[in-house]
Amino acid sequence: MTKILYNKFDKALISSLPLISFEGRIVVVISQEEASRAVDFLLSQPLLGVDTETRPSFKRGCQYKVSLLQVATEDICFLFRLNHLGLSPAIIRFLEDTTTPKIGLSWHDDLNGLRKLGTFTPGHFIDLQDHVKEIGIEDLSLQKLYANMMGRKISKRQQLSNWERDILDDKQKLYAATDAWACIQLYKELKQLEQTNDYQLIISKEKNETDIP
Repeated sequence: MTKILYNKFDKALISSLPLISFEGRIVVVISQEEASRAVDFLLSQPLLGVDTETRPSFKRGCQYKVSLLQVATEDICFLFRLNHLGLSPAIIRFLEDTTTPKIGLSWHDDLNGLRKLGTFTPGHFIDLQDHVKEIGIEDLSLQKLYANMMGRKISKRQQLSNWERDILDDKQKLYAATDAWACIQLYKELKQLEQTNDYQLIISKEKNETDIP
């Protein structure tokens, strides 16, 4: 069946979609030893989803560093608490790996944030935003992309929570894991559509501000 996609997905429709979230195992990593073992496992996998979280600042001139690096497979997600670990040797080894493809969204921005923690040469990363444009999709947020391509809603309620709190609560952990895992699902769907070309792109008729006479 031909998939219907939109260059711009109507945000008002997202609330009516069924909610999706990661259903696998979530592991919080806070020690160097745990980080090393986790990276060993992750780099043995065929495909990874990645994302970061940063404590939001509500004061002008105050900006926090990246607090969390989440890395997911299809059924397990590791949450590396960078506010405890920093860019440890294991984390740098992961970031510099050139073998395992790591899928992110707006990953260029994430890399800029991670570079504020230390120096590294980025390895094999794929930014979904660079590829969805090739099939005509203009929306670049994770929630809109997932709604458009997968027909499901991803909750963003925890986005502005405190990612530097002593212990992350279950809602934070699920939110972080879902965002990383969702990148894998979007990438697989995108590759399928590129191979089959079995989709129809609907162009929004909404006028931009510059089109208004």
